[in-house]
Amino acid sequence: MRCGTIPHVTSRPTSAQRLRDLALLRRVKDRIDREYAQPLDVEALARGVHMSAGHLSREFRQAYGESPYSYLMTRRIERAMALLRRGDLSVTEVCFEVGCSSLGTFSTRFTELVGMPPSAYRREAARATAGIPSCVAKQVTRPVRNREAPTPSRN
Repeated sequence: MRCGTIPHVTSRPTSAQRLRDLALLRRVKDRIDREYAQPLDVEALARGVHMSAGHLSREFRQAYGESPYSYLMTRRIERAMALLRRGDLSVTEVCFEVGCSSLGTFSTRFTELVGMPPSAYRREAARATAGIPSCVAKQVTRPVRNREAPTPSRN
C-alpha cells in the first residue's frame, strides 16, 4: 500500500445495510404521505433519518423512481385535486391547505402533473366527476408523475 492513500473508501453496501436504508426510505415516504401539508424539505426529511440530503435524494430516486421533492409535490397535487373537486375552496386556499407556500409554484407544478391549470381543473372536474363516488373519482383523476400529462388537444 502506498503511503497517504486510503484503500476502498467507497464500497457497496451489504444486503443488511441496504435493507436498513430501504426501511429508512420507507419512513421518509410514510412521513411525506402523513405530513404533506407541513413545511417539509429534503434537508428536514434527511435529518429525520440521519442521512445527508444528497444521499437521501439519490437513494429515494433509486428506490421509488423520483426524488423526495417530486414525490412530496405529487402528494400535494393529489390532495389539491380532491379539494378542487369538492369545490368549496378557492385555488389560493387549496394551495395553502396542501402545504404550498407559493401560488405560482403550485399552479406550475399542478399544470405539469395534471395537464391544465388548477382553475380549469376545478371547472372540468365538477362536470366530469358528477355522480361518481369519491373513491372512484380519486383513482381515475390521479395525476401522472414526471411531466407526463397529456397536452390538451386544440381544435
